[in-house]
Amino acid sequence: MTERHSVADAQRLDPAARRILERAEIDGVELVRFIYADHGGVIRGKSAGRRRLADRLVTGIGHTVGMMAMSMLDHLQPVEGMGPVGEVRIVPDPATYVPLPYASGAAAMVSDLRRVDGGPWEACPRTFLKDAVAELGSEGYALVAAFEPEFTLGRRLPDPAGGPDRLIPLDDSLCYATSGFDLAHDYTMQLIRALEAQGVAIEHYYPELGAGQQELSIRPATALRAADNQVLYRETVRGVAFRMAMWASLAPKPLPDQAGNGAHLHVSLWDEALERNLFADGGGGLSDLGRRFMAGVLHHLPALVALTCASVNSYRRLQPSMWAGAYACHGVDNREAAVRVCSPMAGNVEATTNLEIKPSDSSANPYLSLGAVIHAGLDGIRRELDPGEPVGVDPATLDDEERARLGCARLPASLGEALDALEADELLMEALGPLRRTAYLAVKRSEVADFAGQDAAYEAFHHFRVF
Repeated sequence: MTERHSVADAQRLDPAARRILERAEIDGVELVRFIYADHGGVIRGKSAGRRRLADRLVTGIGHTVGMMAMSMLDHLQPVEGMGPVGEVRIVPDPATYVPLPYASGAAAMVSDLRRVDGGPWEACPRTFLKDAVAELGSEGYALVAAFEPEFTLGRRLPDPAGGPDRLIPLDDSLCYATSGFDLAHDYTMQLIRALEAQGVAIEHYYPELGAGQQELSIRPATALRAADNQVLYRETVRGVAFRMAMWASLAPKPLPDQAGNGAHLHVSLWDEALERNLFADGGGGLSDLGRRFMAGVLHHLPALVALTCASVNSYRRLQPSMWAGAYACHGVDNREAAVRVCSPMAGNVEATTNLEIKPSDSSANPYLSLGAVIHAGLDGIRRELDPGEPVGVDPATLDDEERARLGCARLPASLGEALDALEADELLMEALGPLRRTAYLAVKRSEVADFAGQDAAYEAFHHFRVF
């Protein structure tokens, strides 16, 4: 603590917040970003100078309510209670403080949006996930999760013909080819160091199928931390690229003629003490509890994709026979099924038993998508739903009669169709609550309208620019 922070400031802070002030001083931080994810899936925020950080850790930073009615194109939607009148506070979570290795002098904290009186705001996405986690906890369960994002690395260049800027991929290496490792090596090492410095532990890295496509997966964590990690991951992937005169995009389909970027969601349920994976049946398979959770996800999946595949661009990726999970079915290690039952690792079977939800990408708000998955899975547990037979082939190769017998329905083919399914899903609409669902639907419906009639180049540009 230095003269920069008054005694009164210090007395108002809990020990965790006081440690933040000390760390910011040691780290040489001058600006701390208070960041959040909005209904358009965009990471936004404001920053506090170090001299006022003690105050802002208590009060947050003032913010107009209208920002949660803003689309990914910065088009403000007419939502009652989200206009020019009204104020919320961006209140940081001190437990998420990280110095930003790719932005000298800056740090970040993931934040909640709270009412002026300090109470939770009904449109705060992070609060939505916290509430879902609490409801899961009331049943004696804890969710462990990890997003598994892909992204395209390259450079943003003007179109010689005068159209929208283009994303030119870094390379044209083959899937998993070692040339891809070498061509992206300098960037990859900077990215890994930056993530590890923020406490985001690396699992795997490899060049993926598409031109310039990378996949770097991170370790699972409890639900809230997993969503926070996805926010930090997205910020770091792009921040490192910008400072290397490159461009990285996690958009689902930034290059219309190349493989899409998913952010597959891996989940497992544990006891509250995180000592036992309740999805493991003791014999290397999925437990009855895991099957019921999976059944709930499959039952609600047509509506869920409005939250997990949350952009117009998502549905260029979510196509049959594209390994994106375009059919609502499950299968053991079936990468064309929407839910893959993952084979556990020998020698670590219990800890590695999990489900992979494939229709998921980084245009989604991770708090809304993961919170909605929890509500859907919990519904399956409570109602003891049955997921039906596993599918052991690409569902697109089956005829209509066989798909109908297996209950293997095609997922929505557009964001508009997914939003229709979400509006018809009573459980998820109730979970979202009046203000949040009204704003989300308004924002997403506006994006459908804004991209209608536009060509693929226009769509790709705006999505690789934003995501």
